[in-house]
Amino acid sequence: MQIAQQLQDRRTSPIQQSEHWQLMNAEQKMALYSLHRFGYRLLFVRHLPSGPLAIIAQQDQLASICSNGNVDYHPSVQLRD
Repeated sequence: MQIAQQLQDRRTSPIQQSEHWQLMNAEQKMALYSLHRFGYRLLFVRHLPSGPLAIIAQQDQLASICSNGNVDYHPSVQLRD
C-alpha cells in the first residue's frame, strides 16, 4: 500500500526539468546538447534495466536517447494524455 501511495504522490508532483537533466548520463547530455540547435527539448528520463532513456521532442516529433548516447528518431513510445 505504501508503494502505491508513493507512486501516486510522485505522479501528482512533476519532477523539475533540472532533475530530469541530472538523471541523464554524459553521453545523453552531449547528444541532447547537439540537438538543442534543432529545437529539441528534454521531456523526461525513464530508468530501464539497460540504463536511463531520455525522451526528447521537437514540436510534436518524439525521439529518444539511449544510455550510450544514440538517438532514435522514431521510438515506440506512447505518452499519456
